[in-house]
Parts: sequence; C-alpha cells; structure tokens
Amino acid sequence: MAISGEGKVAIVTGASAGIGQAIAVGLARVGFSLAVGARRKERLDDVSKEIERISGARPYAAALDVTDTTSVERFISGVLDHYGKVNVLVNNAGKALGLDHIDASANEDDWQEMLDTNVMGLLRMTKRLVPYLIESGDGHIINIGSTAGHEAYAGGGVYCGTKFAVRAITGALRQELLGKPVRVSSIDPGMVETEFSIVRFHGDEDRAAKVYEGLRPLRAEDVADCVVFAATRPFHVNIDEMILKSIDQADSRRVARHGQPS
Repeated sequence: MAISGEGKVAIVTGASAGIGQAIAVGLARVGFSLAVGARRKERLDDVSKEIERISGARPYAAALDVTDTTSVERFISGVLDHYGKVNVLVNNAGKALGLDHIDASANEDDWQEMLDTNVMGLLRMTKRLVPYLIESGDGHIINIGSTAGHEAYAGGGVYCGTKFAVRAITGALRQELLGKPVRVSSIDPGMVETEFSIVRFHGDEDRAAKVYEGLRPLRAEDVADCVVFAATRPFHVNIDEMILKSIDQADSRRVARHGQPS
C-alpha cells in the first residue's frame, strides 16, 4: 500500500536538472511539499513552475552549494523558516569529473571536487538535518548512489570511491538511526542519460553522446520512480538499497549497442 506525501516536506539537492529535477517533480505528484536547492538557482525556475503546476503551490527554491557550509546552513534555515519541518532528505547532488587513471597526470582538482560534493556534501546536509528528521516522527534519508558504488572501473577510481563511500555512509546511518523514526535508503542507478557525462567531460557534448550511443540508457524519470516508491512505502517498510540498470547494461564494461555483441 502506497502512502501519500500529503503534509510532508521533502528536500531535494541538485534539483536544477536531470535526476534531481525528476525526483522533485515525482515527489510533488504524490503530494509532498518541496524544497529544492542547486548551485544554479536560476535553473530552479523550470522545476518550480512544474511543481506549482502539479501541486498548486510554489516550492521553496534557493541556491545551495553542498560544498559550502555557509550555503548549506543558509538553505536549511530557509527551509525550516518556510515549512517548519522536514520529513525527507534526498541527497542527490553529485558529479563525476574526468576519467583520469590514478597516476602522475591525473587532475587532483577534479578529485577534490568529487570528494567534497559527493561525500562531504552529503554528510553536511545529513548531519544538520538528522535532528529535524527525528523530530518529524516520520523521517527518511534517501541517498542517490550508483552502480559505481558496487563495482570499480579503470578511470573511475575516485568517482567510484565516492560512491562506495555513499554506500558505507548509508549503511552506517541505517545502524545509527535504528530504533528512531527515520528510514534510510540508497537508490543506485547505472547509466542514466542526463547532463552527467557532459559534466564528466567538462562540457564536451560529442564525447558525452558517445557514452550512450546505440543503447537505451535509463532516464532521469526511471530513477525518480524508484525514489518515489521508497518514499511512499508504509513507515515500517525500509527500502535499504535498490540497484537499477538499463536492459542494455550488464555492468560497467558490458553493454549492448544496437545488437552488437556485449
């Protein structure tokens, strides 16, 4: 039996595009009130309009850089001033940068940005919101992981490392919050066609397009469906972990491209 999001508040980080935007819209469709944050605040306008069209209410939308403690605290303060509570935190903000091997030529700035966004950003948001999630009596932390947190691949050592960390943090939180009214979930997709590869390749759209050439990748909405499913289970049901891939992807190395051998 699905539970409505009516009367509940959900925060989605990295909500200006792609998976984050789809998650915010999906949660609005099942009744959640939304607080959406992203570095590119101007790009939150489209998702805000869509949420207002669906729900009749404008979401709380504000700039949020999860790598900046001041930005995180300002955003959370704004959400609490606006709604007075938080029930669901979706830690979606994250990125991959480059495909550097771990050698002398690697870009350490890319490494640092991935670590600070994917790991420390998630921790900054979670640390500050756990007390309010407990106070809500019906809290839920949903971390957007990756199949890269289950299987490393050459060139992805640091990105995979951040997603292995997300998986470990999720597991630790599940134990730390046992007995408290907070569920903890990880939704771990494989290849999803969004801006992900464009960001990874520093804006090289041609190179990014080749990643998905000839196959049917997941869409942002596919991941959002899984988040909404987890968020709308009866409160005693915790979706610990959900892995999803396109039918054309077996693992990080084996994909089917228009009938070519995998």
